[in-house]
Amino acid sequence: MPSTIVPGAASAPELQAYLAVPAVGAGPWPGVVVLHEAFGLTDDTRQQADRLAAAGYLALAPDLFTAGGALRCLRSTFAALHSGRGDAYGDIEASRALLAGREDCTGMVGVIGFCLGGGFALMVAGRGFDASAPNYGPLPQDPAEVLRGACPVVASYGRRDLGLRGAAARLEQVLTQVGVEHDVHEYPDAGHSFLNRHNAGVLSAIERVAGFSYHQPSAEHAWARVLRFFDTHLR
Repeated sequence: MPSTIVPGAASAPELQAYLAVPAVGAGPWPGVVVLHEAFGLTDDTRQQADRLAAAGYLALAPDLFTAGGALRCLRSTFAALHSGRGDAYGDIEASRALLAGREDCTGMVGVIGFCLGGGFALMVAGRGFDASAPNYGPLPQDPAEVLRGACPVVASYGRRDLGLRGAAARLEQVLTQVGVEHDVHEYPDAGHSFLNRHNAGVLSAIERVAGFSYHQPSAEHAWARVLRFFDTHLR
């Protein structure tokens, strides 16, 4: 499993990460930082990075819970998401810098995130990235202030995601208001985590009832939009 260490991170001296490199060609390629959900750096997140690598991107998925695991780090990481401050931002910036500084990277770096990571992808859209793809990420407390001057944003939400009801329409409104190029789409048949395949075992049925489940048609359409958007803004 291709793992790496991210130097200069804020939360841990050796921030763990998964690096996926395109199998064809010698580069240089654009980079993408892949931000995981609340479950941490799972096989699902690694597969998302692999998909980006197959499309011709250097994909780096940092483990934002390196310092103490999900149980110890979840509360502080969510606090950072809501406050706009905290070690998670240093970890994300160190991941961006690692990609941008590689000889096989063009220097153009995007960010994609899911749930918790989707929220961070919105929060850092104005912090040095060239394109951002938040997926069912909660909106910042003051989205206009955070997103003014942000990079282009391609965002995906599910209409059956009761916890984020109205988020897509609100994000569309704000991005238009602050003049950020964007593609925001809400999928009528999808709920939360519709891009993620969780290996939840017996809990899978509970996830489906709660609206947390993979929805293949919506997921494939969302991926097509993301890759077109990244091709436009990162290549």
